[in-house]
Amino acid sequence: MSLTRPDLDALPSYVPGRSVPGAIKLASNEVPYGPLPGVVEAIAEAAAGSHRYPDMGVVALREKLAARLGVDPQRVSTGCGSVALAEHLVRATTLGPQDEVLYSWRSFEAYPIITAAGGATSVRVPNRPDHSHDLAAMAAALTPRTRLVFVCNPNNPTGTVVRRAELDAFLDAVPPTTLVVLDEAYREFVTDADVPDGLAAYGDEPNVVVLRTLSKAWGMAGLRIGYAVASPAVSDAIRKVVTPFSASGVAQAAGLAALDQEAEMRRRAVLVVAERERVQAALQKLLPEVPDTQANFVWLPLRERSFDFAAACERMGLIVRPFPEGVRVTIGTPEENDQFLAAAEAALNSP
Repeated sequence: MSLTRPDLDALPSYVPGRSVPGAIKLASNEVPYGPLPGVVEAIAEAAAGSHRYPDMGVVALREKLAARLGVDPQRVSTGCGSVALAEHLVRATTLGPQDEVLYSWRSFEAYPIITAAGGATSVRVPNRPDHSHDLAAMAAALTPRTRLVFVCNPNNPTGTVVRRAELDAFLDAVPPTTLVVLDEAYREFVTDADVPDGLAAYGDEPNVVVLRTLSKAWGMAGLRIGYAVASPAVSDAIRKVVTPFSASGVAQAAGLAALDQEAEMRRRAVLVVAERERVQAALQKLLPEVPDTQANFVWLPLRERSFDFAAACERMGLIVRPFPEGVRVTIGTPEENDQFLAAAEAALNSP
């Protein structure tokens, strides 16, 4: 007899982007410019007190985030990255396999993992041919059992977006008893004015949660701070299921310091966007099916060629992230992107 749940045998493990010594890593959607000014100093100062427990309520950071976002601090919850908050939301809304979690596929690979780990049932709705969410099909898939819906915008790993009119229509179709999570981990890289800011557009809806993170544009991927903005009742429920002290004192101090550097964060995001547009245009000449992206990565829909393409890139010193449906490539520095484009041209033109 197994000592653990037998259904976990079929659960896939989360696959992180690989790091290979000496290779350029373009596999994990990190920004390439290092910590923001003041963050390393804040980490060092906080480390001196790391023999003490951190503030379990993450009060200072929640208050600072709330002031920046223009919301009540009671509505802000923090977690070990936004993925942890997504996991907490599954725990807070579902009781077992009779409850469904709905999402587009392919989307963020953690969704099926955290749904299964929570004992709920996944409902996957295929992406449209342009690799974006099919919100009409997702609305049709809603049932009385649907407890939670994830809308990843921009979508990881395809970089595609949901625009205001279609998201309005979808939210109108969702019953008030179903929670909709707008996962906006890459919001700072969005330049399309038709892509709504989930917090500004829908933040006052009681059944909408907006997830964001300091891991991406804010340069804190290794420190693990994400945040959710929700109604006070939903935020209270999230905080009840959060692992105690999961936001370390070092991470909290780093987050406070990073938020003081918004102008520098924005400057770096502009650099990423400029490179994104250059890389996207070059790839679309090589592979016209590459979709437009609003994130800090591009998607190559190579299907059965994906793993061969990734292996070819690795032989040329670049690590990218293959999936069965395609390959996701993070935007790096101009020099790194030049090397990737040369590798991509060689790989795509090889017999």
